Amino acid sequence: MLKNKTNANFSSLHLIFMFFGGVVFLFIVAPLFSLFLKTPFIDIKEAALDKEVVSSIYLTISVSMVGTLIFSIFAIPLAYLLSKKDFLFKKIITGIIDLPIVIPHSAAGIAILGIISRNSLLGTTAEYFGYNLIGNPLAIMLAMSFVSIPFLINSARDGFSAIPERIEKTALSLGASPLKVFFTISLPLAKRSIFSGLILMWARGLSEFGAVIIVAYHPIITPVLIYERFSSFGLKYARPVTVLFLIICFSIFILFRLLSNEKK
Repeated sequence: MLKNKTNANFSSLHLIFMFFGGVVFLFIVAPLFSLFLKTPFIDIKEAALDKEVVSSIYLTISVSMVGTLIFSIFAIPLAYLLSKKDFLFKKIITGIIDLPIVIPHSAAGIAILGIISRNSLLGTTAEYFGYNLIGNPLAIMLAMSFVSIPFLINSARDGFSAIPERIEKTALSLGASPLKVFFTISLPLAKRSIFSGLILMWARGLSEFGAVIIVAYHPIITPVLIYERFSSFGLKYARPVTVLFLIICFSIFILFRLLSNEKK
């Protein structure tokens, strides 16, 4: 009798949670479903044949991927230190790392602009070699990476934190160097969290608008192109680009997630 009552309560709890979860899921799906429903296939096809659209999608995806790969070289070791070592001002550093998630992205763009403008050290150096960083794909990459790198650091840090210290200490006691322990034990054991962080950083970067439009309106990335077409021509011309971009990004995202599951 008690067992049946417990099962009934458990089922009721699940039903309540399913209702709340359904509300959230509907909140996410409804706008996307409406977007796809109101966009004729012929318009999506025309967008796919538009050279400006194709060029912007390629630029957006590639620059975000390159930025993710480059900054991962520096972010993953930092995540390891944050997870394994205690040092002065660690909590302050952790808080600063999360700042790009909190601050308005237009403010992030202005901050990036401050280090690549012509009167900055980086901007002056680039100009000396004949490059103007403003309006350059490099500026886009910096803006995308700035707002998205916390996702990689936090995910990788959680992965490293989940590794039992005794495994690494045992390897060290057997004569392995700290570098060897990192590459042969820590990194492989945290690879799922790191891969998820890479996916999240890439996905967040390619969706960036506010920071990018400050540092590089051109060459134009897809979020900026969508805004430009909406403000200049209206919703009818912005929807097909949006839908096409969503389809491509979602397909790549699912592919990456499948690869991540294979790493289990």
